Amino acid sequence: MSTKQSLCAIRAGLVRVAGVIFALAALGAAGTAFAATTYFVRVDGGSTTQCTGRTDAAYPGAGSAQACAWNHPFQALPPGAVARIAGGDTLIIGGGSYMMGFGAPGATSCAQSYSWDCYMASVPSGLSATQPTRILGKGYDAACPAAPELWGTERASMVLNLQGSSNVEVSCLEITDHDSCVDQHCHGGNCTGEVLACNRAAAPWGKWAGVGIKASDSMKVWLRDINVHGMAHRGVLAGRLTDWTMDRMTIRANGWAGWDGDIGANSSNSGQMLFRHLDLSWNGCGERYPSKQPFGCWGQVTGGYGDGLGTGATAGNWVIEDSTIHHNTSDGLDLLYMSAGGTVTVRRTWAEGNAGNQLKTKGNSIIENSVIVGNCAYFVGVGNMQSGDHCRALGNALSIGMTATSVTTIVNNTISSQGDCLILSGGGGSAARMTIANNVMIGEIDYRQPSERSCAMYTEGTEQVAWDRNFVTGVKNASCPGNSLCVGLPLITSSLYSNFNPIPLPGSPLINTAAIGRAPSLDYNRVPRDALPDIGAIEYGAQGGAPIDEIFNNSFG
Repeated sequence: MSTKQSLCAIRAGLVRVAGVIFALAALGAAGTAFAATTYFVRVDGGSTTQCTGRTDAAYPGAGSAQACAWNHPFQALPPGAVARIAGGDTLIIGGGSYMMGFGAPGATSCAQSYSWDCYMASVPSGLSATQPTRILGKGYDAACPAAPELWGTERASMVLNLQGSSNVEVSCLEITDHDSCVDQHCHGGNCTGEVLACNRAAAPWGKWAGVGIKASDSMKVWLRDINVHGMAHRGVLAGRLTDWTMDRMTIRANGWAGWDGDIGANSSNSGQMLFRHLDLSWNGCGERYPSKQPFGCWGQVTGGYGDGLGTGATAGNWVIEDSTIHHNTSDGLDLLYMSAGGTVTVRRTWAEGNAGNQLKTKGNSIIENSVIVGNCAYFVGVGNMQSGDHCRALGNALSIGMTATSVTTIVNNTISSQGDCLILSGGGGSAARMTIANNVMIGEIDYRQPSERSCAMYTEGTEQVAWDRNFVTGVKNASCPGNSLCVGLPLITSSLYSNFNPIPLPGSPLINTAAIGRAPSLDYNRVPRDALPDIGAIEYGAQGGAPIDEIFNNSFG
């Protein structure tokens, strides 16, 4: 252990012997259990000289080492320096707004000439999954009524640093910046709408920051009640992760992409990547400050990106449940680069208005009880979106990558598409299997080829496809695959893209006509299906309130 490492270990109350961490009790008394410390931050706190940080109280105005809170998260996690909290400690951040970057309290090592490096130290790893380091906004234990705001400034590369951080819980934070710009906005040219590129010419750079959360080489992290929005580049840039859980997370209106999992040559993840109650929306658009309205949306034609969530080559078991993925300027969910052994499960998720494919998976996949509205031409005439951005990759609502032996199940979804097809699959060998059962499948006029309608399915592989009790209507060549129901209309509340509503109407042919053995026990709203289940995502008479809201319609502003 180096001298610096020894000092850090002593400061943290830890000694490492033969790779095992032992804890030292206060005043040097021997002990084997780590005594975690809770630290506090509040806007009326003091510096590390003025306050101990161990009491949730304001700085009294005089004195040093007072029993009061620190005044900024940088006091606990100083840029370019060693963290003042140890693994297993808790940092509770009080309500209010905290500038994160050059000029902020505790940023003593930062310089204007390289202010992009002015970001917090990595959160120290917890001792175990049951003894995590915790970074918590005040109110984390009461449904997070008013998350403290961490806002990046002066071109800071990131706000929350989880590089090398394992066994960590982060809860109840709003992460953003205070500028309306998008980094290198429309640098590819051909823009016809509003362009607002961030200042890269000279300092001061402005109140913008690149990435909300950056993470790598990290395992067993729990993000809960986190809102990442309006970042100039990416909301989240994260790879080489293992066993992450995201609960009630919003990633919205980040200028390049929402969650970008491509951090370089080796970005692969492992274990379970679980997203529950995720709102992934308007990424590829700027966000006006302070109104939070998306603007200047752009895509790949003008040099942008626009995926809601996309990765590089990755493994892991990806699970997305009870989520909304909508109005991103390229693909909504792009998990087409899964490697052997990885899986994708999408349950009870609403995907709509993404400019490319709504959902992309590869390998063993399950898509069930979801509403997939493939209005991939939503962004026509919006922002800086160009003709090549609309219905990108032909706009297939579902793009399913198969492998030689993969198994995919698409069951009890409501799917519509104005792309080339409702379902595209490719790469499957003769031993691969796909089951398409109990889905409502609505074809619309193909945006890119308006003389045709969307096809029900097209495959570029040789996988075995089993169709069972789907309701198929409006598709190319009036195709009626397998034992599908293909006569009449599905009689859902609305199939219009302006107010799509999949709830079956009385007398709908979807009611009581699904294949019984294939239907999940619960529907989109987690309501039990009855003994004669319905086709589609929502069981008639038990809808419990589908998320029909203006955010899914014409909420661009």
